Amino acid sequence: MTSTGSGDETDGGEPLTGDGVTPGIVRIGGTVRRPVRPFTRTVQAYLAHLHRAGFTAAPVPLGTDDQGREVLSFVAGDVPREPLPAETAGDDVLVALARLIRELHAASAGWAPPPDAVWGGIPGTETSALPPVDGEPELVSHRDYCPGNVVFRDGLPAALIDFDLAKPTTRLYDIANALWWWAPMRDPRDRAPAFTGLDIPHRAAVFADAYGMTARQRQDLVPLMTQIAHRYHRTARAAADTDPVFLRLWEQGAKDQLPRAEAWLRQASPAIAERLTEHTSRRTSRP
Repeated sequence: MTSTGSGDETDGGEPLTGDGVTPGIVRIGGTVRRPVRPFTRTVQAYLAHLHRAGFTAAPVPLGTDDQGREVLSFVAGDVPREPLPAETAGDDVLVALARLIRELHAASAGWAPPPDAVWGGIPGTETSALPPVDGEPELVSHRDYCPGNVVFRDGLPAALIDFDLAKPTTRLYDIANALWWWAPMRDPRDRAPAFTGLDIPHRAAVFADAYGMTARQRQDLVPLMTQIAHRYHRTARAAADTDPVFLRLWEQGAKDQLPRAEAWLRQASPAIAERLTEHTSRRTSRP
């Protein structure tokens, strides 16, 4: 894993490259400075609510600086890079992440976004007529648990960063997104070496148990995962047509990996659904 570093208090700050999708991010002391985007004010309001509700595993919003940049508190820890290292492949990582997301959902519930809320999205997809997959919104949440957005401490997920894709969504979508990255819901050929031979149905059930998924959520997860895989493929294609960063990601593998993920999910769905149901039966049959 890659440490977030100790910082550099020079005038320009220490560049934080992450996954390279968002340019212009620097660290100055205990803060992170980012370009202001249309959704910045909305996301800062959401982060402020999370901290008021007791969820401290996210950046603290600190307004803007004299250069007009967004200012957030720096979240210390280790951020894994892809391909994910072997130490992130344990069930304990899934359990910690599931509990972290459950805490986020508990803190998010009941927050009403301001009437003029603006939300972020993937470039090029705003007008592409992609079918919605989130369902009727239940709460605002993160929606993007890629490795670069999960901060580890002592070997386990402990905090979340980069809330650029936060918006009204469902608990199930958030769960599905986390499993997409961390089960992972990919063809074995496209997983990190440490994840190639893992029992994905088992890992989905471990996450479900740690989160406390309901029987209905377990039932609906697999169909949603298949829809999400199809949407991610179309979203990546649309973004690649309009944004050079996403074009690079598309050419580096997404154009082949995403169709394989969708095909693999269709094949693996019965086994995943069966394991989730088995775990539901075991939990409800306990005295």
